[in-house]
Order: sequence, then C-alpha cells, then structure tokens
Amino acid sequence: MHRSTRMRSGWIKGVLIAFVSASSLLYLGSIKREVHTHTERLQRAHQNDSIRGQGMLKRMDKMEADINTLLNLMNKLEKKELVAQKKEEVKKERKVVRKRFPNSALFMKWGDELSEEEQKEAEKLFQRYGYNAYLSDRLPLNREIQDTRPHRCAERKYPEDLPTISVVLIYLDEALSVIKRAIRSIIDKTPARLLKEIILVDDHSSNEDLMEKLDEYITLIHEECPGLVKKVKHSQQLGLTQARLSGWKVAVGDVVAILDAHIEVHVQWAEPLLARIKEDRTIVLTPVFDKVNFDDLTLIPYVPAADAFDWALWCMYESFRPEWYTLKDESQPGKSPSIMGILVADRKFFGEIGSLDGGMKIYGGENVELGIRVWLCGGSIEVIPCSKIAHIERAKKPYLPDLSVMVKRNALRVAEVWLDEYKYNVNIAWNLPLENHGIDIGDVTERKKLRERLNCKPFKWYLDNVYPMLDPLHDIISYGALISDLKQDLCIDQGPMPGNTPIVYACHYYSPQHCYYRSNGELYIGGIKSHKYNNNRCLVDVGTGLYPGLYDCKVAQQKKFHMLWDFKQDGPIQNRETKRCLEVAMGEDGYYKLVAQQCTGQSWKIQNLVKDRLKTR
Repeated sequence: MHRSTRMRSGWIKGVLIAFVSASSLLYLGSIKREVHTHTERLQRAHQNDSIRGQGMLKRMDKMEADINTLLNLMNKLEKKELVAQKKEEVKKERKVVRKRFPNSALFMKWGDELSEEEQKEAEKLFQRYGYNAYLSDRLPLNREIQDTRPHRCAERKYPEDLPTISVVLIYLDEALSVIKRAIRSIIDKTPARLLKEIILVDDHSSNEDLMEKLDEYITLIHEECPGLVKKVKHSQQLGLTQARLSGWKVAVGDVVAILDAHIEVHVQWAEPLLARIKEDRTIVLTPVFDKVNFDDLTLIPYVPAADAFDWALWCMYESFRPEWYTLKDESQPGKSPSIMGILVADRKFFGEIGSLDGGMKIYGGENVELGIRVWLCGGSIEVIPCSKIAHIERAKKPYLPDLSVMVKRNALRVAEVWLDEYKYNVNIAWNLPLENHGIDIGDVTERKKLRERLNCKPFKWYLDNVYPMLDPLHDIISYGALISDLKQDLCIDQGPMPGNTPIVYACHYYSPQHCYYRSNGELYIGGIKSHKYNNNRCLVDVGTGLYPGLYDCKVAQQKKFHMLWDFKQDGPIQNRETKRCLEVAMGEDGYYKLVAQQCTGQSWKIQNLVKDRLKTR
C-alpha cells in the first residue's frame, strides 16, 4: 500500500474515533454504522491496491469528503442538542421564580420568564403608564405590524396630488419609547411629499424622559427630516380637548390628523383619508382602530364599525347602517353617528365648524359633541376602513381616578347646547334630577351662538336621519332608586348576576339599583338601554310563589309573565293582572326579602320624577 494511502487511512480512522468519543450517545449507533461501512471499503481497497492504486486515491478523496460532510452534520446536531438542553435548563430555573405580583393585570398572561427584579421594574412602569412600558422599551421602534386592512384596500390607487397632512400627537406622561415608535411609524408609512409636520402636544407631563431625551430623539429625526417635528408644551394640565386644540392651532397642513401618542400607523394609512377629504372637505373622518394589548403589546385586529354612543355619552362601537353591508365591500367608507376621539379633517373646515368645545374639561364628551355638531351643521362623519391605526388600550388612564365625574359634567354641557328637548335623557342615564342637578357645566353662551350662526338643524333631525337606533325614551315617568317605607335603608336591586331574582339590598345608588318606570306599566331594574336594538329587564310577577322575577322583557312577554305594574310616588307597586303588591318582608333566615304578596299597605318612593310638562317631548 502506498504510504500516502496508509497515512490518509490512519487520519480518517483517528478522526472518526475522536468524533465518536465526543459525540452524544443519541447519534452513536448511526456513526458506528458509517464507520463500519467505510472500514470495509478501506479493507477491500488495501487488497487491490497494487492493481487500482490511483483509483483508490480517488475513492479515498471522495470518502474523506463524505466523512467531512458527516462530521459537519454531527457537529451541527450536537450544537442544537446543547442549545436545547441549555434552554430547557433555563426554563426549569425560571419556572421556580416567585411571582412578585400575582394579582397584577400585567402578569396574567405575560412575564413568566422575568426575574424578580425584572418583574419589579415592569410592574413599576405598568403602574405609571397603564401599559407594558418595560416591554415597549425592548421592542424595535420600527417593529413590523401585520396589515389588517380589508383585502381590497391594497388594490386601491390614489391620486398623486393629495392634500398635505399635519399629524398631531397628544400625550400626558407617556413612555418615551411609545412616543418614539409613534413618530417612527408615521415617518416610515407616510409619503414624504404628503407629511407636512408632526406636532407633539405635551399636556404638562411630569416624566423627565419626555424632556431632554425626547429632544435628543427629535434632533436625530431632524438630521433625516429637517424641521419635521414641532413641540407644544402646556404649562399646566388642560385636558384632552385643549391639547387637541393646541395642536390644531399651530398646524399648517391642508389636513389635520389628531391622534393619541400611544399609536402605530399601518401601511398606507394616510392616502385613503386624504383622498376622501379631497373629494369632500366637509367630511370629518376617523380611521379604524386595531387594539394593542396593554400587557404583551400584541395587535388584535378590529373590523370596521361605526363610532356611536349611549345617552350617558359614553362611546361604543356599533354596526353600520344596513346599506353599508349591502355593498358587500368592507373597504368602503361607512357613515357614523360620531367619532371615538381620533379624527382627521380639513384644517380650515374644522375651524369653520367650531373646532372643539374649549369648555370641555379633562376627558370625555368632546368627540360626541363634535360628531353631533358636524352632522347638524352641514358636514358628515365617516369611518375609513382602508386607514388602520394600532392603538394601545391602557389598563388605566392617567387623567383622573374616576373619569365618570368629568364625563358626566361634559355630557350635561353637550346636552344643554345640542340635544334640545331630548337633553333630559342624559340626566336619566346618569340618574340625575331633571332640574337642579348641582353640576357646573360652565358658560355655554358662545356655543349656543355658534349653533345659531351655523344655522344648525334640530336634534330631532339627527335622531330621525343619522341615529334612528337611539331610543328617545319619551315615556319615562320616574327613575332612580326605589325604597320602601318599611325599610328605608334598603333599595330594590337586580340581585346576583347572572340571575333572575331581584332583591332588596343596602342602598348604594349605583347601576344595579337604578329603576325605570314607563307609562305602559313596565318597570326596569338594573339600568335602561339607550338603543332600540337592545332589551331591558322587566320586573314580573310569575303568578306563583313568593318571589318576583327579573327577565328580558321580550322573554317575559313570550312566557306570558305578568309584567305591568301600577305605581305612583308614595304609593304601592301593584301588578295590574295578579293584583299582588311588591313588598318587603322578613324571611325565615332573619333577612329582608323582596316579595310579591297580598297588599299590606306598603308604599314606595323613587328618587326622580319626570314632571307632566316634560312628558310631552
């Protein structure tokens, strides 16, 4: 045998032996089979070497290449196995990490792999911002989010000569990384020829990160886009409405988009908005939101829907009018009674129609007021499904511990200016007396003059033509908590939910104890619905047994329960059919119960009465 052949054979054997010794047991069997096969080949080669010397060298070259390939493969598999083992070890270690905040909403489905110190930092930031700022700080500023637009949107073509847009981002104590990501997404996903400016409006934040560090980021942006970002900072907290107004006042683009700062825009978000306003400058638009979870910051797509409200002027989503669905094209704009707060409008038209009511305080109601005013005074509201914006839904908002206080005040202000004879439905929704409610709504003189100057339509036109699903509640006689003269510290209550048994409970005057008596004899317990498509829950006397029931009014009607009652203030509540009375009685367990029984003369008082002169609305 040639010396070179012997040397090469010895080298191969040495490598294989060394490799087998170092390899994991998982692959040992397969390696042995490979070694055996190649050894047999070597032995046959030795026997015929004198005849086929040169041929053997070629085979040995090929064998060496094959073995090298095998070695490389085994090395890779061994590395993968080691990585998997390390991951499993880390996972096992982290499983035993104590959860410092087991009741925190932040850690319900996120954060299992965090150390105790990391949990502490994440929870501190969560309590400050209402979303996962710890995770946000570790995500790329230009992270990719899925395209959730209706499929036909990507096929749409838009004119080149669209209006320019000024984007206003309002904020109060946002995480710096969230604001940076909003800015980055707007720059990356808005054509430069259309993006006039980004205006940051700071409603007196206390977060130090939003000072020098934000300025440093803006300086970096200006190296790429000189002068693009502007800042407006309030010297005191003025609230959402004033922040939006501050941004609009300094804007110079043809169109103004007023957004929250905890957003990311989707691809081609601006073009469909600008194209629609180019067609009709009197339309105020809103994109479709996608939800970004406050804990893991993942995106949950939302389908297009109208922005609506109830009589308390709380915002809600609602189906479009039927004619939108007959189009069978989800990319088409849909008419909407109101907006959710993010709005896009022709900048000058927005001023002509009265911009926003500066008399609104802190939070809530300004968007509903704008929606009603635009419709009544010559414009319209549309939702644009091809414009999508991802919006973080905070676990809590930074403005007030109880936002309902300000929403109630602002709702009463809207009602006084715009709702005409229907304004009392706001009082009913908030369980306030129709007169002398004691809440200061501010001076509305200028807003009423604006309505006259714009020659706006009556609110009845809005109900008939824009929002016919809003129930006018025209036959409410009385509302509020119902209290028996037998036990004046107990109120009628809807009882445990889900359930069908009303009770008497210590008076707290919140929604479960709100009762409504209508002129047709129906008595609702546990709130009243604002919309015709919803059902209320009617008090019924089932006709047998001691206790009354509480059922969906349509169900009660189908089951032929006795659901009509006679009631006057300081009088009995008597069923029209069974003649039994709603009363309070001591149960065998020593607790008071709500019962339906033969009348004993008990009388009831309800909090608020609708005077006869108001029932003719």
